[in-house]
Amino acid sequence: MKKKRTYSKYAYEAVLLLGKQIKLNRKQRKWSEQNLADRVGISRATLKKIERGEMSPSIGLVFEAATLVGVNLFEQDKIPLSVSIKQSNDKIALLPQRIQTKTKVLDDDF
Repeated sequence: MKKKRTYSKYAYEAVLLLGKQIKLNRKQRKWSEQNLADRVGISRATLKKIERGEMSPSIGLVFEAATLVGVNLFEQDKIPLSVSIKQSNDKIALLPQRIQTKTKVLDDDF
């Protein structure tokens, strides 16, 4: 039996909002569910899951649907994602490769 994954309320709301934005933009473009599903390369049932804000579709499919209908994913001012990726890589390069938790040695000598 597969264990059901739990998500935070924020994660659920973010996915629901993204799904609603995809649906709104699809309708504003006057595209049918089948039309967008064909463009993304998924079934209509999967598109319905995306628009309902379900967690099961892969993030790549959700992002592709959002991109096709014009939903801005990260930047409102259309800064290329490559710039943000480079900035993130630069910051990551400054941090240690491995994160080790320090174990506190207890001094129990009374």
